[in-house]
Amino acid sequence: MNTVRSADGTSIAFTKAGQGPPLILVDGALCSRSFGPMPKLAAQLTPHFTVYTYDRRGRGASGDTPPYAVGLEVDDLDALVELAGAGETVFVHGTSSGAALALEAAKRIPAIGKLAVYEPPFVVDGTRPPMPADYLPRLSRLVASERRSDAVKMFMRFVGTPAIFTAVMPLTPVWPKLKAVAPTLPYDITIIQDHQRGTPFTPAEWADVKIPTLVAAGGKSPAWMTNGTRALADDLPDAQYRTLPGQNHMVKPQAIAPVLTEFFLVHD
Repeated sequence: MNTVRSADGTSIAFTKAGQGPPLILVDGALCSRSFGPMPKLAAQLTPHFTVYTYDRRGRGASGDTPPYAVGLEVDDLDALVELAGAGETVFVHGTSSGAALALEAAKRIPAIGKLAVYEPPFVVDGTRPPMPADYLPRLSRLVASERRSDAVKMFMRFVGTPAIFTAVMPLTPVWPKLKAVAPTLPYDITIIQDHQRGTPFTPAEWADVKIPTLVAAGGKSPAWMTNGTRALADDLPDAQYRTLPGQNHMVKPQAIAPVLTEFFLVHD
């Protein structure tokens, strides 16, 4: 493990492995450098890239400096980009809310040369109910009152986790890990809430993301998810859209790794 200092002084922990051009992986909600899909995906990518996985602020071995703002997480990624690229461009891949964060970073960090996003959870039509206006305040109150289990359950219900899993998961070994990062759930909701309204993107919303971008979704994902990703690909200045057959939001590393490798290297 190594650390890099963000603009506000927060220490951000990261792991570096592999060889080749630098590629930074950005986690979604509740995941970290040691928990979630990115460690297995990194292992698939290290033969072709120098892969950086990191703990987003408030998770794992990274620090956290309140009050939260999306710009702080962009600064965290900027610090890692600067370290990984050493003055050259880097590649970035984000999934779910991490994809939304990566898109925000691509607007502001010129050293990101290419971007790949998998299913940023954008609701652009009526195929899914919009996020309730009071959702973030209610979630934040649960976190502030140390009701971490309730916060995780509230989030799981929101993302459509079946009730049986929500009931059983507190009995599993994974639950303490989820509770540990529960205070960061409002961060992810802050990142995505403006794109969970069930309305189309505003004109020129993504005009500043000028770099080549891969937008991918699973063939088994719900309509609202694929509609949002397709709309994103249509609105980005330089994007290509890919459907991964047989995949859903929990995309398998072996399914997406070849797609990322082709995008970042073959079409470089």
